[in-house]
Amino acid sequence: MVEITQEEKAILNSEFGTTGDKTALSIVVKAAEMLGAKRLVKITSSHIDGCLYHGDSGVLFCESLAKNGAKTKVPTTTNVGAVNFLKTNQARLSSEKLQMARRLMDAHVNMGCTPSWTCAPYQIGARPKKGEQVAWGESNAVAFANTVLGARTNRYGDFLDIACAVSGRAPYYGLHCSKNRHAEILLDVTGLPEKVKEEDTFFPVLGSLIGRLSSDSICAVSGINWIVSEDQLKALCAAAASTGAVGLVHIIGITPEATDLRHVFNTQRPREIISIDMDMMKGAFHKLSQTKQAGSIDCVALGSPHFSISECEQLLEMSDEKKFKVPVYVCTNRHTAQQLKTQDIYSRLERIGVVFIIDTCVVVTPILPGSGGIMMTNSAKFAHYSAGNTGYRPIFGSLSDCVKSAQKGSATLNYGPWK
Repeated sequence: MVEITQEEKAILNSEFGTTGDKTALSIVVKAAEMLGAKRLVKITSSHIDGCLYHGDSGVLFCESLAKNGAKTKVPTTTNVGAVNFLKTNQARLSSEKLQMARRLMDAHVNMGCTPSWTCAPYQIGARPKKGEQVAWGESNAVAFANTVLGARTNRYGDFLDIACAVSGRAPYYGLHCSKNRHAEILLDVTGLPEKVKEEDTFFPVLGSLIGRLSSDSICAVSGINWIVSEDQLKALCAAAASTGAVGLVHIIGITPEATDLRHVFNTQRPREIISIDMDMMKGAFHKLSQTKQAGSIDCVALGSPHFSISECEQLLEMSDEKKFKVPVYVCTNRHTAQQLKTQDIYSRLERIGVVFIIDTCVVVTPILPGSGGIMMTNSAKFAHYSAGNTGYRPIFGSLSDCVKSAQKGSATLNYGPWK
């Protein structure tokens, strides 16, 4: 039985708030009952994954909430939608599906969501602090919030995410609770050669390996004893959350809660200690490619999670502003795009063959031409999902590999330590 406060009882009994408020809170309470939560917890922010069109039911549900007066009670950002509002013809959807996709996005805005349309809300200012209780959807964003920012959220899915935002509450279970945030498995990368750790591909490869090794357990990673960029942590979190049900990785010395091993494991010994060796890393690297790593390619796809300003700057610098022979799709959000335009990076990238995909993504929306082909990418998340979602078979490599391949029109990989 879920303990309900007097305020919550008043909402459920229609004594306070709107019909939409009652519906949202009822959903959260029912979810808490199913999950075995004893009570609800107030949240400080939400990130909505359910604004991506998957069918008419989601549209009708959200429109009904909005029509019945539902409004978000906490700052709420939106994940990618199915439509690039700046270039609506990019999505290969029927006029009927385009209309429904727009209606779904509009419904979320009508409920008070910030129209951010990004899978990386932490890049545009949505940055809850250590210990804050939040209700975030989208796997990479959840992993980043827990791992890098130290906030507390479970992996919230469609419908429940907006219900949490409207009610301002979430079921108090899982990663919301301190007792459930301790690590069980220790992954040690200390023994890996330093030249491997310096590779552009190290973090996405390690993340994909973490996802496969962790199953539904929480891992701690030791041996990363150098300054790490947020883009690298973003890549690790996205990969781990794609290949496994990962919501939190304790990176010793980086994750706010992971000051040392003793604290991470709550004075207990790890259930399992795994020393990551080169054979394991090489296996993970090559598993991210689903076709032979040679021959012509049809495109390059970057930005899953959404490409940051610094990544766009790297892309421009690496290209030496020489034209690409195949399209280079860069997925990002409107806020990043606007800053790129201010700095004259946007137009310079377009001139050499970059196709910007704003507010959405080529893997979740049918944008790529035809029914399949060969895609080069530096994103472990793209590599994991592209074949099933788009029909394009991925070849995984570094950003430098992607640039050289796009300029040549065929896969050009410098395997380095991955041979």
